[in-house]
Amino acid sequence: MNLRQPLIFDSTLRDGSHAVKQNLTEKQIREYCKAIDGCGNYVCIVGHGNGLGASSIQMGLSGLDEIDMLKIAREELKKTSLGAFITVGFGTIKNQIIPAIEAGATIFCVACHCTEADTTKPHISYLVSKGIEVYGVLMMYHMASKERLLDEAKKIESYGAKGVILMDSAGTSTLEKVKDVVGYLSSELNITIGFHSHNNFGMAVALSYVAYQSGADIMDGTLRGFGSGAGNCQLEALVALFEKEGIKSGVNLKKMLEVSEKIVQPMWEYKTPVNDISIVSGYAGVVSTVKHKVLKIAQEYHVSGSDIFLELGKRNVIAGEDDVILEVAEKLKSKMLSH
Repeated sequence: MNLRQPLIFDSTLRDGSHAVKQNLTEKQIREYCKAIDGCGNYVCIVGHGNGLGASSIQMGLSGLDEIDMLKIAREELKKTSLGAFITVGFGTIKNQIIPAIEAGATIFCVACHCTEADTTKPHISYLVSKGIEVYGVLMMYHMASKERLLDEAKKIESYGAKGVILMDSAGTSTLEKVKDVVGYLSSELNITIGFHSHNNFGMAVALSYVAYQSGADIMDGTLRGFGSGAGNCQLEALVALFEKEGIKSGVNLKKMLEVSEKIVQPMWEYKTPVNDISIVSGYAGVVSTVKHKVLKIAQEYHVSGSDIFLELGKRNVIAGEDDVILEVAEKLKSKMLSH
């Protein structure tokens, strides 16, 4: 058995922001960071769910200024690295990256659509020039072949990134797909590979574990699976699985379980994260962050939210395309009336 130590990327205060409509409070950030500090996670990533610069009416307005969030976390994190996430198209070097560095972020994840790695070059190159540890993130990775993903990952590698993280944004992965893609990339790249799984099929922990077995060293997730839609890979469950298999993650599992129960659980009122809509969005391959928009429009038009998701999947919708959701709802309504 391969017993290399996985790196745990804790996105509880980033991806988890989606679950509370970007309204994490100063008290929650302080309590979480103080409690998780020194737990063994490689980095604690903090901010808007879609990253620096994403706070907007369309993507969700953040209750706290994103740089202030980093400053708050920095004050409480004495041992664990502070990370920032930025999606190309939302954040810029001048307005977000530089202030984030000044706020104390020492690790950055720069994300883009899986076929657009060239757009990350300015961000990654700048961070590398400043001696900042940076990772490229390929979102919606299921929308490209493994050969195309390798081409994009090699671009990220050439820009100087320390690693590349595959993000299963729509939660549509299968065990075989993860094994095939991660195995293929790990045999061709010289940088670290990571995986961020979503729980649409109730398999996020299993998918992350298979990604590790196939060559991924970075496991990106959240405590309690805190996140949008069906949630993410539940880190405490994954760490427990690693320990059961004799794989040392360097994480204090007991401490992580306490933080999950006492701090994260009260933040999240989800009762059944893996529900019909979560499953259908994963099946359709549509990112679950549009769930609330889809359900709202479905209710307004008196049509099925599941049917909207299925049609969006056929159209390869990525995210935030409200006009397409409306168009689909109108066509479903017209079809229903014609019958």
